[in-house]
Amino acid sequence: MNPELLFTQALGLTSPWAVDDIDFDPKAQRIDFRVSCEAKQLPCPGCGRSDQPIHDRKPRTWRHLDFFQFAAYVHAEVPRVRCGGCKKTTQVEVPWARPGSRFTLLFEAFALTLAKAMPVSTTARQLRTDDRALWRVLDHHVTQAQAREDYSTVTTIGVDETACRRGHHYITLVHDLAERRLIFATPGRDAQTLKGFSEDLASHQGKADQIRHASIDMSKAYISGLGQHLPNAEITFDRFHIIQLANQAVDAVRKSEVRHDARLKRTKWAWLTDMARWSKKQDEAVYDLTRSNLKTARAWRIKEALRDIFQAKPGREQAEGLLKRWHSWARRCRLEPMKRLAATIKRHWAGVLQGFESGLSNGYVEAMNSLIQAAKARARGYGTASHFIAICFLIAGKLKHLPANPFQTPLQRMVAS
Repeated sequence: MNPELLFTQALGLTSPWAVDDIDFDPKAQRIDFRVSCEAKQLPCPGCGRSDQPIHDRKPRTWRHLDFFQFAAYVHAEVPRVRCGGCKKTTQVEVPWARPGSRFTLLFEAFALTLAKAMPVSTTARQLRTDDRALWRVLDHHVTQAQAREDYSTVTTIGVDETACRRGHHYITLVHDLAERRLIFATPGRDAQTLKGFSEDLASHQGKADQIRHASIDMSKAYISGLGQHLPNAEITFDRFHIIQLANQAVDAVRKSEVRHDARLKRTKWAWLTDMARWSKKQDEAVYDLTRSNLKTARAWRIKEALRDIFQAKPGREQAEGLLKRWHSWARRCRLEPMKRLAATIKRHWAGVLQGFESGLSNGYVEAMNSLIQAAKARARGYGTASHFIAICFLIAGKLKHLPANPFQTPLQRMVAS
């Protein structure tokens, strides 16, 4: 088999396209494939009218996947068709690249695969190309793939915020909790973000009134947004967020008391960590303190009692009785941070109890946020919110219409999906 025919098949080309020349330059560390179109007539790319004459040919170059350690490029003089029907002169599309791109489809698919696991700047260095060009590839494919998603079956969502850049720059993330996938992301964290979600849902075959359950933190903005734009959604206040508020209250008591009691120095994380996960050092340092009359110890016992209620997972009716007794204890404890915590839970009573009925939490959402923030840390931040959102969808969106990894077998793709 001659090399031109071999690489014609390797590139997946069919008539009238074929490799007609190969230029290998080991000193320049590159290999160039020259592809020609043998046809004299082609269908019009605009209106589809068949057998239209070729008007002229324009030279184009695309970066391809490396050939061993050598950078590979595809060159072609791309025909433009002069159509007698629509009277337009239009350039035909080549089978190995999308219109307007300077990379082949296989190169772009591999770049997307790498970008899931490493910063785009690192991916660009590995592929020996420009990171700005890769961002254009990533933004294009993620936007196109997300636009094709079907959200007609979404009924249960988790809403949370995550930091986009330093300072007060946040985006709101909405996840489908049943399918465990990110379905919406937008800059901001106010009530209008959920208006944007309801509109985006409609563009993906969904309806705002089909959302029956929503797990959120106690953000006033999200509560208001759900009431205005997703009126059928029963609100569950995420139990992890409630325990986080309880931890903050305990730490506030500790900070006030540590100034007067040296025993509390270097014990912060033990008071905030589940006792079952204490290290041996934490256990030795703190266990006796938990049984003392320290204010911090009293606050910790109140917090642990609340944690025990959530971990027991009682039914709604039983949970209400347990929470009433807990609330009475916390309200009368004479520790201002714990009293404020009790008041906060009382103000959000219905949503807290709904969690025992729905069983929902934002545990999965928080796990995805951790992955997203880890990616941001590796990249040392992203220049724009749109870039950050693209990475969020790449990591957590489970997008079905992204180009497949060219090095995966069909079985591996099936398992990955």
